[in-house]
Amino acid sequence: MSVPEKALHVAVVGSGPAAFYAAGHLLASEDPKAEVDLIERLPTPWGLVRLGVAPDHPNIKAVSRAFEKIAARPGFRFLGNVEVGRDVTHDELMSTYDVVVYANGAQTDRRLGIPGEDLPGSWAATELVAWYNGHPDFQDLSFDLSGERAVVIGNGNVALDVARMLALTREELASTDTTDAAIEAIVGAGLTEILVLGRRGPVQAAWTPTELQEMGELAGADVLVEETELELDPASAAEFADASNIVQRNVEILHGLVARERAGKARAVRLRFRVSPVAIHGEDRVEGIEIVRNRLESDDRGRVRAVPTDEREVIPCGIVFRSVGYHGVALPGVPFDEGAGTMPNDGGRVLSENGEPIPGLYCAGWIKRGPTGVIGTNKKDATETVDRLLEDARAGVLPEPVGGSIEALLAERGVEVVTSAGWEAIDALERARGEEQGRPRVKLGTWDELLAASRSG
Repeated sequence: MSVPEKALHVAVVGSGPAAFYAAGHLLASEDPKAEVDLIERLPTPWGLVRLGVAPDHPNIKAVSRAFEKIAARPGFRFLGNVEVGRDVTHDELMSTYDVVVYANGAQTDRRLGIPGEDLPGSWAATELVAWYNGHPDFQDLSFDLSGERAVVIGNGNVALDVARMLALTREELASTDTTDAAIEAIVGAGLTEILVLGRRGPVQAAWTPTELQEMGELAGADVLVEETELELDPASAAEFADASNIVQRNVEILHGLVARERAGKARAVRLRFRVSPVAIHGEDRVEGIEIVRNRLESDDRGRVRAVPTDEREVIPCGIVFRSVGYHGVALPGVPFDEGAGTMPNDGGRVLSENGEPIPGLYCAGWIKRGPTGVIGTNKKDATETVDRLLEDARAGVLPEPVGGSIEALLAERGVEVVTSAGWEAIDALERARGEEQGRPRVKLGTWDELLAASRSG
């Protein structure tokens, strides 16, 4: 068995939870020891923890403290404002590092594939989420919230996040790190109803009880569910009988919402099930959405699927948010399964076209398994990948890199790298701005602001 004499030099591409958990597990290794460069396209780390988690969920964002501890370990470096495929190629990473681990997530949204999907006023939920969270690529967007009804398509936590954020009052938003522009737009919106549509039933909804429970605690919005929406068809009843505690709690919360009297709040969030969008209507912009009523049936594997009926309905609305999942994006030179939106892999070992592991190339997180699970799911996922990596290192099957310096390569190309010190300067400035207003932080929203702040570090 060949044991490396020097520390493994590892590039981890991405800086969200999977990337940090992978880095942490690598830096904890004694056989072999490892050094990690975290390579991130943005000037800031943490991925969806910073830019995807709803701003009114500071307890979830608090996981960043664990990432800060990992970043403080010897052998860790942050290389922000570096884009693979633009500033450095995949082949250059493979020749410079002993190992490359892709943990770059799923960066785009799944499409509905229906007429009218590209009308102005039809948005991916991910765009709204990035906008109100201060992602620098999305601050020039303008969402017309002047209409009375917004429609959110999807039955996962992101769909509920979007519906809840659109229903929050100024007081509820004031203590969050929502961007100022988003706060003004949400508070000043003409919305009186936010309609959330799910293609299957309450038993199959993918949200968590905590998210659902919050909907009933909104200061400025009633949550409306018709009792008929909770009636279970035979397929759902059979599934519910063996369902997890999470599913049973979800259904219990929904029944509690049905029993509530409407309090006459300024806005309402209405939940509907067993309907699918078939078209978005409008001439120059969204004016309505056409839905079809579904019946639920069990397939050969016992999975409950939605089957459209002949019953259709057109609902007037001014804006639509599509929240039916994330999808990975291919990187030049890296194997990719377009259908799955992931890198083909075996336990994190990236596979070539003939199904063989590519020495020295690994993946973790959503680009490995698809956009499933919660933040903590990435820890087990990343640990599995790194265990395989370390096993390969101890077996002596990793390729020998050509060598060279990533810093020299980037400097030669004029790339302004944001280091850990640069990120800490951004972080300190945002926190200081937030402290003045009683908020966790006030984010810098443009690339120029972020890079300017990083230079003081």
